[in-house]
Amino acid sequence: MSILLTGITTSGTPHLGNYIGAMKPALEFIQDSKESFLFLADYHSLIKQQDPSLTHDSSLKIASAWLACGLDPNKTCFYRQSKIPQILELNWVLSNVTSKGLLNRAHAYKAAQDINKSNNDNDLDKGISAGLFNYPILMAADILIFNSNKVPVGSDQKQHLEMTRDIAARFNHIYGETFTLPEAMISDDLPLLLGTDGKKMSKSYKNFIELFSTEKQLQKSINKIQTDSLEPGEIKSTKDSILFNYFQAFLDSTELKLIEKKYVEGAGWGDLKKLLFDLVNKEISLSRDRYFNFIADPTKVEEILQEGEKRALKIAEEKMIEIREKIGIKSLNGK
Repeated sequence: MSILLTGITTSGTPHLGNYIGAMKPALEFIQDSKESFLFLADYHSLIKQQDPSLTHDSSLKIASAWLACGLDPNKTCFYRQSKIPQILELNWVLSNVTSKGLLNRAHAYKAAQDINKSNNDNDLDKGISAGLFNYPILMAADILIFNSNKVPVGSDQKQHLEMTRDIAARFNHIYGETFTLPEAMISDDLPLLLGTDGKKMSKSYKNFIELFSTEKQLQKSINKIQTDSLEPGEIKSTKDSILFNYFQAFLDSTELKLIEKKYVEGAGWGDLKKLLFDLVNKEISLSRDRYFNFIADPTKVEEILQEGEKRALKIAEEKMIEIREKIGIKSLNGK
């Protein structure tokens, strides 16, 4: 039985990277899953920023984006991470079977240390929160509390899935079979969408293209994608082309050959960006209208989430009862 789970951190406005790397493939995978869980990772967002208004506003925007893109809350359990206290309870339980050495190897933690190293800081942990360090454990709790065995992730999140498997296996070794080891679902045919500057697309870098904005703003954002100085008529290379990376994300192999042909023929960057705008705008235009309708009706979005949270709470508590029993936290008379 396939049980799928995925989520997006509520730390900003949904962008094209979220759509290509998580939302679109997850919505496709759901069609083949017997059960699915999609959540707003609002507690995870505290690792990246501590702006209460941003977390709150982002929750509405991301929930509205999922619904606008076709998420059916009657078929998928849709909820906020913060409304399921069993996740944080399991987070603590798992932290006691997780070695510090495992967490030391996490890419996000090592990247933060590398920044300190490059700044010649003697303390490599300067400015690194315990939340960032322990992030893989909370992610494991998100997944394991619902017995999820299929988790769509971008290639940059693959390590966290491997760590979840390690943590689950360690718990199973100590307390007996409790968790299914989840598998990462990575769409190999979908490239990791880069930011407009060629770096990883990130809200913190401010190099992202908002998923839902006006057509004028979408065109303006696409025009910011960095290109070289080659003039119209000059042959252009698709290798290391940030713009071509976007075409790869939205076109199949046959359609992509036509774009490659335009590169060879020396199409101007302006013309290529206009082609990309038309392509992206066509794909998201209907979802854009639905998105703004949800944004204008937060009461409706809240009701949808609360219904999903009722279902999630029931499933999560059933799992925690099993876990508490395994670790010896139960009634003193054994009943």
